[in-house]
Amino acid sequence: MNLILLGPPGAGKGTQAQMIMDRYHIPQISTGDILRAAVKEGTSLGKQAKTFMDRGQLVPDEVVIGLIDERLRASDCNAGFILDGFPRTTPQAEALQAIFANIEKSMDHVINLDVDPEELVRRLTGRRTCNNCGGMFHILFHPPQKEGVCDRCGGALCQREDDREETIRTRLKEYEKQTAPLIQYYQNKNLLRSIRGGGGQNQIFEQIIRVVDEKVV
Repeated sequence: MNLILLGPPGAGKGTQAQMIMDRYHIPQISTGDILRAAVKEGTSLGKQAKTFMDRGQLVPDEVVIGLIDERLRASDCNAGFILDGFPRTTPQAEALQAIFANIEKSMDHVINLDVDPEELVRRLTGRRTCNNCGGMFHILFHPPQKEGVCDRCGGALCQREDDREETIRTRLKEYEKQTAPLIQYYQNKNLLRSIRGGGGQNQIFEQIIRVVDEKVV
């Protein structure tokens, strides 16, 4: 079972990917994870990626695609995988299609977590992080016992720069600009499965199970 998980920042992709992993025993593959692993291991592609990362630049598509190709050939992907955060653009999706052809795999579903933008802003702007221990809280969904104070260590809670409303709205606009064509791309291939990302995480997961199990059975 091979899946792509799409969704804007704050849609809950990480949580749902973990639940899919636990249920179906397939690995989650994110570009961030494989980039860090390749750099740590000092592979040829990892060294190329590091030169860009050290300069604070985006790693070029050809390097990321090469890393994805290597990762999908690993034995733990034989039973399937979840691609999280890749592809992000139509050219990346076309490159992924070429990889699948080379390694004789195919995509079963592209699951798109569809969440109202205002709900995403509400989720992300409410996050608070402890300056001391890194503990995560949310003013609505997981508030600290004392406002502005970490329950774990008593450190001060702050709103990260990338959780501020202006930053979030910019990120959402960029996601929409990049991903709208990608959604159309997978709709045309009859692979896209849009799931409402509102409500509780278990409700969302039940929708995913219904989609996935149709193919598994």
